[in-house]
Amino acid sequence: MDRLTPERRSWLMSRIRGTNTKPEIAVRSLLHRLGYRFRLHRRDLPGTPDIALPGRSTVVFVHGCFWHGHACKRSKMPKTRQGYWAEKIEGNRRRDARKRRALKVLGWQVVVVWECELKNSVKLAEKLNRALGGPGSPSAEPKREGLRKRP
Repeated sequence: MDRLTPERRSWLMSRIRGTNTKPEIAVRSLLHRLGYRFRLHRRDLPGTPDIALPGRSTVVFVHGCFWHGHACKRSKMPKTRQGYWAEKIEGNRRRDARKRRALKVLGWQVVVVWECELKNSVKLAEKLNRALGGPGSPSAEPKREGLRKRP
């Protein structure tokens, strides 16, 4: 039994933001500190990614563990209306997969950052650098092909 009236629950749910959330701002701040420049909420791309790095053809989605069904302790299923929530979260996951596929078809690399990953900023920075070809990532290593040895 929900302890809130349907009107109060509706009002609370309407306060949950879809953009400029605290996790999203934390990821943007980390990317900026790492030296990356980006665009926000590109509406011309499928799924309106939270962060787009056009020069690297990469988008970053910052997903809340509960809302997008991550397999971690933050995504605990509510005890009430479990059928509704299971269907809602599964629908979100299907939509996320559809948008990822559409972006890949357009040539974009997709990186998903989960809310629980924000706890360890060092690991998250490594993940982002690896995905974006930043310092220390294999794709950032200089290419040796075509170089001649000096006499």
